[in-house]
Amino acid sequence: MDPEPNPHPDAPLIKGLLVVDDHELLRLGLRTLVQSHAQAHGQVLNVFEAHSLQEALAVFAENATAIQLVLLDLHLPDAHGLSGVSAFMSRYPNAHVVVLSGVSDPGLQRDALALGASAYLTKSGDLDQVVRYIEALDLISLPPAASPSLLANGQPRPATTPANTPPLADGRAVRTASGEWVQVSARQAQVLDWILTGWSNRQIADHANLTEGTVKNHVSTLLLMLGARSRAQLISQLR
Repeated sequence: MDPEPNPHPDAPLIKGLLVVDDHELLRLGLRTLVQSHAQAHGQVLNVFEAHSLQEALAVFAENATAIQLVLLDLHLPDAHGLSGVSAFMSRYPNAHVVVLSGVSDPGLQRDALALGASAYLTKSGDLDQVVRYIEALDLISLPPAASPSLLANGQPRPATTPANTPPLADGRAVRTASGEWVQVSARQAQVLDWILTGWSNRQIADHANLTEGTVKNHVSTLLLMLGARSRAQLISQLR
């Protein structure tokens, strides 16, 4: 699908994602879902599509600056298992690639992350898990009206943070419950920092000028990515 042109060259870059899946209905469903969500918040999200690995590589080559996220299915006509992830990351090591899989396999997840994938998401009937992840990357979420104070590395944080709050490696890498490292976005790092201060969802929402529902989505995504079953467990494993 061709992206929507930006009629104002000086305007901020319109965000976009690339969906790589050989099932047209899944691509259509995900595109409709995320674009309707974006439109509801007055935003524009371009959704590029590819049905094979080779097509995905070509689309990314032509639109790399407009694609902030690649959703890559593990079973394509020209790639099966982790071969597609390996090929994509070899060609574009800085791409933000998230695996889409029909099965929940911890071993496969570990191998995908080791190859450079940022996350491993399973397909569900309503694709809520995928949408929550996209929203956590700020591709389809409301921007805060006011910026909080910044950490030394440029990452936002609340005005006060306990001295024993663990640092986030590079502001973007966090260790999971199983000891692996996963990449988190700047917004995810921000929300995680607030969680570790003990702030409630309502406090975070009020401070960042977000809806409480959006904060809950961020928290749910962090729990999923970091292998924690509850907010308390997440705080415990990172302290």
